[in-house]
Amino acid sequence: MVKSIYFIQNSCINLNNSLLLFIDLDVFSMNEDNLVKYYNKFNEDKRFNSRGGYVEYIVSLKYIYKYLNEFNNPKILDIGAGTGAYSIKLAEDGYDVTAIELVKHNLRYIEKCSKVDAYQGNAIDLSKFNDNTFDLVLLFGLMYHLISNDDKIKALSEAKRVTKNNGIIMVAYIMNDYAIIMHGFKDNNIMDAINNNLVDNNFHVTPNECDLYSYVRIEDINKYNKKVKLERIKIITPDGPTNYIRPIINKMDKDVFNKYIDYVLSICDRKDIIGASAHVVDILKKI
Repeated sequence: MVKSIYFIQNSCINLNNSLLLFIDLDVFSMNEDNLVKYYNKFNEDKRFNSRGGYVEYIVSLKYIYKYLNEFNNPKILDIGAGTGAYSIKLAEDGYDVTAIELVKHNLRYIEKCSKVDAYQGNAIDLSKFNDNTFDLVLLFGLMYHLISNDDKIKALSEAKRVTKNNGIIMVAYIMNDYAIIMHGFKDNNIMDAINNNLVDNNFHVTPNECDLYSYVRIEDINKYNKKVKLERIKIITPDGPTNYIRPIINKMDKDVFNKYIDYVLSICDRKDIIGASAHVVDILKKI
């Protein structure tokens, strides 16, 4: 999931030769080449070695295991698997795991683990899989890169199709207001973004079709779920306030850091925290 925001070169819109974009994991037809080029250079494997990434990873795993316990011999599909942080861990724990990843560079990491069935592909076309195949489907990161609402809905629809009845789908999103607060106001980019139509009158980021990242609010996510007819079980933030206080977290001693993880685990489902966090994970059921 997204760990940072940068001003990077982009051919779609020129804002002093740069554009505010989020950088992380997987898929979208219009910007697929840009994603592949980026992830062939970006060391995705290091993300969860950072303290901020580790918090996100631990909280996400807690909920993955929680819902896996509802099934006997569950089959898992990890779409946009990156370098396999979740796929490999779950396979080593004895679960039946299939991974889909767009970027060959990332896929090679997963293929080193013979316990994972790994394929190159993207989220909006899962035609290699039959209906009602998997008990748990993970979409961690790929929704960041699906710019249009239509593509997000296609990805959710495909995830639903391959999920068994009463199966679980966990979907990660990157949140709009974290970007506005931190990289609009804190980094003093907000006026340039508004003047260049990158942010609308409601302070919602408005990506162009060839951008790499898309940011959402809870009401956007609710609309996708309603369209695809998925039932929410719970929505959480896997990182809470982490991305606001990274320098502080990096200076914590071991005991304080472990206590901080306990804190995030205790507040990750609080509605007053979720909307302003950097990421959410929507936990859905196919009914």
